[in-house]
Amino acid sequence: MTRLRHTEIAMRNLAVVLICCGVAGILACAAGARPAATTGHGTPGAAESGTLARIYYWRARPGKLAEYDRYIRDVAEPIDREALRAGAFLSVTTYVARDSASAWTHMRVFVLRDSAQLAGLSGALDAAGRRVEPDSARRRMRGEYSATLRDRAGDATVEVLR
Repeated sequence: MTRLRHTEIAMRNLAVVLICCGVAGILACAAGARPAATTGHGTPGAAESGTLARIYYWRARPGKLAEYDRYIRDVAEPIDREALRAGAFLSVTTYVARDSASAWTHMRVFVLRDSAQLAGLSGALDAAGRRVEPDSARRRMRGEYSATLRDRAGDATVEVLR
């Protein structure tokens, strides 16, 4: 790899770390001021009782931002509601960066009670997806469709400070 490419990778990693720190600060401030703002998924006061947050960063593909927004609303949020009902997490908030220079376009923050909830999050989301859409062929098609809309831009687990 060229020196320029190494620098680019280092800058992107630094940006992700700074974003994570910023989100942790936002969550901490929100905990003291008011209930966490959610996309309709969570309970008032969830940020106050959460100790961890699992953050997923996604980048909508060029020309797919609005379509990915719809995908989150129509496909991901029903799964989130089912997973929340089953106790998979305390709340979820989706942030959208409209700045095309950002390393990510969508950041999904799951606030969790503890490390046990963190350990089970992925499996609980998968199980909720199976309950929402029992047909495995439709689930596979849904996964293939989502791959045309976005690319994973990273993830992080952060501690919620009080």
